[in-house]
Amino acid sequence: MKPAREHATNNTQTYFVTSDTWERRALFNVESWARLFFKTLLSHRGDAYFLHEFVLMPDHFHLLITPTISLEKAVQLIKGGFSYMAKKELGSNLEIWRRGFADHRIRDAEDYDKHLHYIHLNPVKKHLCMSPAEYRFSSAYPGWKLDPIPRGLKPDNLIGIVSGTAEAVPFQSNSAKKSQGIVCATNKKSQEVAQIYATQK
Repeated sequence: MKPAREHATNNTQTYFVTSDTWERRALFNVESWARLFFKTLLSHRGDAYFLHEFVLMPDHFHLLITPTISLEKAVQLIKGGFSYMAKKELGSNLEIWRRGFADHRIRDAEDYDKHLHYIHLNPVKKHLCMSPAEYRFSSAYPGWKLDPIPRGLKPDNLIGIVSGTAEAVPFQSNSAKKSQGIVCATNKKSQEVAQIYATQK
């Protein structure tokens, strides 16, 4: 889904935001890069924006956010902040992001529901997992701390669904369980791949 670029002037609105890596390189297949992205994303949560939903794919991300500053500045904090931290912590001088971003202002609960499902199903459609809740780098995975859906945008069919409000960030701390690829947490094949990577280290 490539939303048409819409000039964002009202920072009380909720937006679906998309941005790609430079030349669609799969940078976030590397766990350390994915971890650093979430460190950056969550560091501005509550100050520059409210974070409602997200997915980090190997070569792009999608967000549902409500900025408390201008949308352009909020996205710059994420992308620019990550680029700065990648150089500082990962020693990378790579060009990371494609210039600019795409956004779509969420207009009502139906629109929110449409984009929420797109975010959750993105890794499934790309064959990275079997179900949304298996993909660790998505808000569909249990354990992520999210901000409440804005008033008037909560779809009726979300009632009773796991909202990801736990405090802990769901990364595996045990180095033996890490892999250099993005894998689904409960997918048997993915667990086998992770074990192979672990034995090679």
